[in-house]
Amino acid sequence: MAIIYNKEKRIFSLHTEHTTYQMMADTHDYLLHLYYGKRLDSEMDYILTYYDRGFSGNPYDLGNDRTYSLDALPQEFPVLGTGDYRTTAGKIREANGCMALDLRYTGYQIQDGKYDLPGLPAAHSEAAQTLCIYLKDERVGVEVTLLYGVLPDCDVITRSVKVTNVGKNEIYLEKLSSACLDLLYGDYDVLTFYGRHAMERNMQRTQVTHGRQVIGSNRGTSGHQYNPYMILAEHGTTETAGACYGVSLVYSGSFEGSVELDQFDQIRLVMGLQEDFFSYQLKPEQTFYAPEAVLSYSAYGMEQLSNQMHHLVREHICRGKYKDQIRPVLVNSWEACYFDFNGEAIVNLAEQAAALGVELLVMDDGWFGTRDDDNSSLGDWIVNEDKLGCSLTELTKRVHDKGVQFGIWIEPEMVSENSDLYRKHPEWAIQVPGKHPVHGRNQLVLDFANPEVVDHIYEQIAAVLRQGDINYVKWDMNRSLCDIYSDSMVWQGNVMYDYILGVYDLLERLTQAFPDMLWEGCSGGGGRFDMGMLYYTPQIWCSDNTDAVDRIRIQYGTSFAYPLSTMGAHVSAVPNHQTGRVTDMKTRGVVAMTGAFGYELDLGKLSEEDKTAVREQIKTYHEAAPVILKGDYYRLSNPFEAEYGAWMSVDEEKKHAVVGAVLLNTHGNHPVFYIRLRGLAPERSYRDKKTGTVYSGAALMELGMPFTIVSGNYPSYQILLDAVE
Repeated sequence: MAIIYNKEKRIFSLHTEHTTYQMMADTHDYLLHLYYGKRLDSEMDYILTYYDRGFSGNPYDLGNDRTYSLDALPQEFPVLGTGDYRTTAGKIREANGCMALDLRYTGYQIQDGKYDLPGLPAAHSEAAQTLCIYLKDERVGVEVTLLYGVLPDCDVITRSVKVTNVGKNEIYLEKLSSACLDLLYGDYDVLTFYGRHAMERNMQRTQVTHGRQVIGSNRGTSGHQYNPYMILAEHGTTETAGACYGVSLVYSGSFEGSVELDQFDQIRLVMGLQEDFFSYQLKPEQTFYAPEAVLSYSAYGMEQLSNQMHHLVREHICRGKYKDQIRPVLVNSWEACYFDFNGEAIVNLAEQAAALGVELLVMDDGWFGTRDDDNSSLGDWIVNEDKLGCSLTELTKRVHDKGVQFGIWIEPEMVSENSDLYRKHPEWAIQVPGKHPVHGRNQLVLDFANPEVVDHIYEQIAAVLRQGDINYVKWDMNRSLCDIYSDSMVWQGNVMYDYILGVYDLLERLTQAFPDMLWEGCSGGGGRFDMGMLYYTPQIWCSDNTDAVDRIRIQYGTSFAYPLSTMGAHVSAVPNHQTGRVTDMKTRGVVAMTGAFGYELDLGKLSEEDKTAVREQIKTYHEAAPVILKGDYYRLSNPFEAEYGAWMSVDEEKKHAVVGAVLLNTHGNHPVFYIRLRGLAPERSYRDKKTGTVYSGAALMELGMPFTIVSGNYPSYQILLDAVE
């Protein structure tokens, strides 16, 4: 059993293959956290201590006992109103403005299988178990169910919260976090992943100090600026040693994550919905579900933690036909021609792609409405046959006749003021009446909190996708939300959350209606790179920045939570369109193969030398892709600190490995650099597929491999190793 209940002590133990999560409903009916860490088969209630703490309140029903205070005890779901003055996970405002809860334990239920969250993405597993913990505040009239999912195979515990108004008056959720992790002591660092458009998920590691360290987004999306993933690591934890916890929110909207070191040197990590623009009204008998949070623990460093998260995403978050398939090598038309194309240009690009071995052509922005720049036509999902010179059905057939699959770009959440849709339904845009709206990319956001809007966009997009043999869709989203107001609602505190439910509703309907489609998420590149989107789209465009050197760092940070199979990564033209940097074709290919591989350039402008390189890259990718996209991943250097970026993937049976490296700084008479490999079987020998050289697995991991210096900027290295049978 993954979940064990001690009836006498009311202790719940949640066991995965290597970890244990434990809590207790104490004699006062408060739910206290006991332990999360390496698997233990004992009960840890002895860890709790009780002292008279000055200025730390005591529950009324304990009488004169001043030693019991929720301001000092570790809890599963701390709320405002109990005398706990630390960061809370829940705040509820009553109709009269009062904000004070006293949730007490009322019971539990253990179920086989994994719970579902209506309208929300969540991990799925037939081998999981679910624990429901029931809490209630009789005075307010609110019932709270804490949901725990136990996924033993990837050492993951999932958490969510269900809130039901069982009172006579409306209540308002002012804060709701999906997970809280209380640690009684320890010297920890927090790792967060910050960035900006075109430079996402830079890893930052800081010591946990007194006060709160907070990340989040109030943009309506998870955002370029902070990823909804945090790691709490013991100070000194490395890739291969030390204890660490990972917490990720399976949600694509506004979020907040915080770490607090309190007055007694205890640590509290909280992850959930952002408080800004969130004041969710619950009328009597209504229920609200918080998005899911996933937690994982590693006793052996961040490398193992990442691979546990990778396994979770590949096997229990992603769904559909392409969940575990190698994706076709694609070329996207965007950097080849931007808005300046017609049907002939697309067919010519397909012909060039087929000659090089590229398998999928994507027609990017500009095929609909009257859109020749980014100032019009969003919302008018009608094929511009005048621009294409033919119907979409004919165009897809012509592309397929060249031996290439066909894909298309959409941005369904947006509307241009210069569009037929906006002229007919201005009330369908999110904007405050009487206020000039804030523009982003000269466009507005559609009110997906309104089901009528979602229905309309579904019918338009579905009609387009039925017009030809379309194999791939890139779903983009190119601005942050502002001026939060829905014409379809009386209470505006619900809009931000309900907007995301609308996005998920449209995604679910489209992915179910077109199950053979490969869907790729995008939000100005990596502005919505989260597990919520990966539930619907098995890959996400990692960044609009395709520069190989910057991508090494972007993909490095992304890899702490997300597997390589989820990262859209392309070879683009040089000088690079975002940075102006020049790197050779080999280096661009080595970096882009660390993900779902493709090209973003005009194939017709390539030299014969580069065309030969493309053919070789595609051949290599087909050989290496099963290892790269399905194997365990190892970060061999930190490219923010080292003079080189290096990484490798190893298949489950440790028979095959792919090593990549790029020298980031070149100097005169540069020393040779050596990289210790990881993940190989020490007792095996491995042969370099290119040179035929045979190496000892133990030696490669203990002594390392020399990488000789090659002249030029950013030389790269790629080695495919096969075990010698």
